[in-house]
Amino acid sequence: MIDELAYAGPEHLDAAFVAGFDRKQGYPDPAGDLDAFTAQGLGADSSVVDLGTGTGQFALAAARRFGQVTAVDVSPAMLALLRERAAGQGLKNLDCVRAGFLSYQHAGPPADGVYTRHALHQLPDFWKALALDRIARMLRPGGVLRLRDLIYDFRPAETEDVFREWFRYAAADPAEGYTGEDYAEHIRTEFSTFRWLLEPMLAAAGFEIVAAEFEGRLYGAYTCIRT
Repeated sequence: MIDELAYAGPEHLDAAFVAGFDRKQGYPDPAGDLDAFTAQGLGADSSVVDLGTGTGQFALAAARRFGQVTAVDVSPAMLALLRERAAGQGLKNLDCVRAGFLSYQHAGPPADGVYTRHALHQLPDFWKALALDRIARMLRPGGVLRLRDLIYDFRPAETEDVFREWFRYAAADPAEGYTGEDYAEHIRTEFSTFRWLLEPMLAAAGFEIVAAEFEGRLYGAYTCIRT
C-alpha cells in the first residue's frame, strides 16, 4: 500500500500552510455541492463522508444540513483546524478521522453520500480506481458520490494550447491564489487524469454518472449514483 500522506505532500503537515490554505483556495462556496446531494434525496437524516476534507469548508456546511458528517483527511494539521472550527460552531454531528482514500474504514451503516474535492488527483490512476471501488462499497445502493477535481477534458494533442490558456489566469501572489509555478508543479508531480480515463473508472466501480460539469476544460464536477 502506498503512503497517502507522502502523496498528498509535506506542506499538509505545515501549520503555516494550513493557516493560509483557505485564502489560497479562494473560499469555494459549498452551496452547489450541497444542493447536488439534496437533489438526489439526501436530507436531515442522511450521513455523508467527506474524503480529503482539508480545512472542512464543505464538511462544516454539510453538518448544518445533514444528520451525520464524517470528515476524513491524512493531515493532522488540517483535522486539528477543522475540529477547532466545528467546536466553535457547536457542531456535534461532525466526526474527524485521520485516514485517506485507501485507508479509511467506514463503520456503521453504509453512507448516503460521499464528497471529495480536489483530492483524488493525489493518487495515480491505478490507485484512483481502487479508491473509487472503496467509495462505492461504503455507499448504500442509490447512494451519491459528488466528485470535484482538476480533470483534463481534452485530447493529448491539445495539451499545450489548454495549458497556455490556463497559465494566463494564474495568480501573481502565491498567498492570494495558485501561481503559474503552482500549476506547473501540479502538472509535473500530481496525478490529474483525462476525463476519458476517469469516467470508465467510475463505471467500473459501479457508478452511474447523472451530471458532469466542466469549467475551462480543467475543473470537473460529477454527481454519480451507486448502482
